[in-house]
Amino acid sequence: MKFEEFQKIDLRVGRVVEAENIENSKKLLKLIVDLGKEKRQIVAGIAQFYKPEDLLGKEIVVVANLEPKRLMGIESEGMLLAAEDKGRVVILIPEKEVSPGTKIR
Repeated sequence: MKFEEFQKIDLRVGRVVEAENIENSKKLLKLIVDLGKEKRQIVAGIAQFYKPEDLLGKEIVVVANLEPKRLMGIESEGMLLAAEDKGRVVILIPEKEVSPGTKIR
């Protein structure tokens, strides 16, 4: 990938303001994420590793310029970043508190 292509990715800090399990899914959670000027609904395959209540107020890294996609009939308006290592998934979070919507460069 060329650097110019990478620059097109819109990475932002978001704060999880709502989180819930998705009915009939063991893997997916529905999150409402504050991105500063707007809130987005994101469906994430992290339910086996995180409980909804553990995500409330947590800052996460979001890919904000993806086309919406429907998962289990629910529209997802972005993607959170996570690392998968040795069968576990870990959400990427900022080291220090950052305002929702802050662009990652």
